[in-house]
Amino acid sequence: MKQLIFIITLLFVGSTFAQKVNWMTMDEALAAQQVVPKKIIMDVYTVWCGPCKLMDRETFGNKKVARFINENYYPVKFNAEGPEEITYDGFTYTNPNYQPERRGRNATHFFADALRLQGYPSIVFFEDNGKLIQSIPGFRSPKEIEIYLKMIANDDYKELVTVEAWETYQKKFKGTF
Repeated sequence: MKQLIFIITLLFVGSTFAQKVNWMTMDEALAAQQVVPKKIIMDVYTVWCGPCKLMDRETFGNKKVARFINENYYPVKFNAEGPEEITYDGFTYTNPNYQPERRGRNATHFFADALRLQGYPSIVFFEDNGKLIQSIPGFRSPKEIEIYLKMIANDDYKELVTVEAWETYQKKFKGTF
């Protein structure tokens, strides 16, 4: 437990000066939430996905995006076709058909299936108690992702229950990235 608190403190202090996103696993983020509640942002990618690599470089490599994510979220990087075990909501998700020697596409991880993703890359947001909020499919530039990052970090999404409310929010939003 002391080690986890130390890691969280390091991430928090380092995030102030960081120019990169301090990625962690989903299990690490869920454990960190038990100590210091904070929302989770998950970058879901695959190794063969060109737009995933572009988003990693252009969006998550952006200093303002990285700083905001590090300060407001536990950032998780998740390979939707990888072998990582994830324990979420009392169930352990695996990828039993993963083939490490395989190049290109691989078997889909059961956690990616559970999230009902519509493509890669996808950004998935979770509440500070681990509950799923929403996934957003597709590449997003720093300017395009900013509204989602801030809307969810500030809990504004809880008030946006109609299409009209979302459209009004978008029109009024002033980005700074």
